[in-house]
Amino acid sequence: MTAPVRSWRDLAELVRAPAALSVPGDVIAGAAAAGRLGPRTAGLAGASVLLYWAGMAANDWADRDLDAVERPERPIPSGRIAPGTALGVAAGLTAAGVAVAGLAGGRRALAVAAPLAGAVWAYDLGLKSTPAGPAAMATCRALDVLLGAVGGRLRRAAWPAAVVFAHTYTVTALSRSEVDGATPALPKATLVGTAAVAASAAASRRALVPAALAGWYAYRYGAPQLAAVRNPDAARVRASVGAGILNLPALQGALTARAGRPLTGIAVAAVAPSRGC
Repeated sequence: MTAPVRSWRDLAELVRAPAALSVPGDVIAGAAAAGRLGPRTAGLAGASVLLYWAGMAANDWADRDLDAVERPERPIPSGRIAPGTALGVAAGLTAAGVAVAGLAGGRRALAVAAPLAGAVWAYDLGLKSTPAGPAAMATCRALDVLLGAVGGRLRRAAWPAAVVFAHTYTVTALSRSEVDGATPALPKATLVGTAAVAASAAASRRALVPAALAGWYAYRYGAPQLAAVRNPDAARVRASVGAGILNLPALQGALTARAGRPLTGIAVAAVAPSRGC
């Protein structure tokens, strides 16, 4: 069943519109590493945002019954958006994202965008609640980085893709416990992973800017995790997840600066909010 969307605000909530600020940095980091940062990067970043929004809508459609119990305020269980409408939005945004990628980067971009779209839907519809869930989501983000690198020195983008993969794995692993809480072992493990990710992003001959941005990322994401180690209740785990999402631009900026684009890296990192989530 489909129905008109009551307001653009409801649609923006469905696709988590503001959270898409964390997406373009993936493409920019990949493009910088591959030596392909330029006008077409904006188009590929736009495609990435569309696919991200598609994934958010598909996620809420797939989780509509669970959300009716755990998050009844969300657009679908609250009745503000019909399930069929959400599914249509997800499908339309997916098609638009793949099309924009093709227009911006040609066949090589399509060769990455199509698997990326498939990975997004596979995660939402089947893999999210399985042991493969964190790796599946991390793969989506890694492909996002590689999307920015198409047409360039793709191998050079493998490192930032791997770093973003590792970061995303930690966030997704934490997110699986944001409703019921966790044991201290989970935030301890993700905190170690965060330290390793930050160190990997900072390692560069051009050490100043990457190190500063990586340190900022480690502090902003690490502090909530440390609090969760001390008391891993649902609220602190959710705070860690939010910090991981909202401070990803700082990591993307460090990776961009590490590739020889310090000013661009600073601009990417500036998207990260100045206050905690």
